[in-house]
Amino acid sequence: MTREIDNARAEAFGEKMVGILNGAATALMVSVGHRTGLFDVMSGLDPRESQGIADEAGLQERYVREWLGAMVTGGIVEYDESSGCYHLPPEHAASLTREARPNNLAATCQWIPVLGDVEDQIVSCFEHGGGVPYSSYERFHAVMAEESDQTVVAGLLEQILPGVPGLVESLERGIDLLDVGCGSARAINAMAEAFPNSRFTGYDLSSEGIAAGKAEAAARGLDNVHLEIRDVADLGIDDAFDVVTAFDAIHDQARPDAVLAGIAGALRGDGLFLMQDIGGSSHVHEDRANPMAPFLYTISCMHCMTVSLASGGAGLGAMWGKETACNMLANAGFGSVVVKELPHDAMNYYYVARK
Repeated sequence: MTREIDNARAEAFGEKMVGILNGAATALMVSVGHRTGLFDVMSGLDPRESQGIADEAGLQERYVREWLGAMVTGGIVEYDESSGCYHLPPEHAASLTREARPNNLAATCQWIPVLGDVEDQIVSCFEHGGGVPYSSYERFHAVMAEESDQTVVAGLLEQILPGVPGLVESLERGIDLLDVGCGSARAINAMAEAFPNSRFTGYDLSSEGIAAGKAEAAARGLDNVHLEIRDVADLGIDDAFDVVTAFDAIHDQARPDAVLAGIAGALRGDGLFLMQDIGGSSHVHEDRANPMAPFLYTISCMHCMTVSLASGGAGLGAMWGKETACNMLANAGFGSVVVKELPHDAMNYYYVARK
């Protein structure tokens, strides 16, 4: 059957695809700018030629000059052709430098090369099933630690913990808190330092993450932190903690239902579970209104969903959505669930659940 083509629509979509290609390429180079520290250096400089920028950054001028070409044509950096000087406007630096935390989107751009590195394995999964294990992701823990630093640690003491009535006061008096899927334990160590009367435990399956967390705790002199390599799907703990937290961790699990049930069992009678997870809907048509949805579905397909499937798991994915999350919390034994959005974090929901 011959189908007529709306040429104007086809042309408009072609232009959109060009924009997608340019955006993807720019994101890759923004990641390079973050990792090399170029944005941090340029944010403190007056307009300079490429050699001056390279000298300040301690980098090779030829590479810096080509990178600047991508940044100028991508609308990130300004260029004055009369002087040959480049400049990073402060309005752009506000989304690109380490000083801009928690609004440093250059750090988030690191996910593009991290995910691109496993593309061949993901394509194979499309054809044969299965999943890609955590071990295949180069730099995952380093990038995840930076992401956690932005979305969790940066807002932990001023936004996240005060968002739960009475929680800060309880931590000041002294309670037992467990962080499930703690990764490199940046959140735990930050809380342990801020609330020395409380005791903090972190479980994660990653030996690399636990080692990094222990090293940081030791460097800070924290004696109220216990970190352990442990499968959080088999907690087997009853009435041991006043608070359990899980920051961007549940949807990755092979057995998220078992993890949530174990968390409910580990809580004391009046305890609470604070869960940060991706702010999506369980209905794709509703996610069209989310400006970050294409990025989040990509992260889900190329990491969150597939690492779960690699372990024979449910493959929930990052975009399991609020509706599914609330149903699973109820099935795990949580009778009260409040879902919050916080101003410092446009990407996640915060669930406050009690039995």
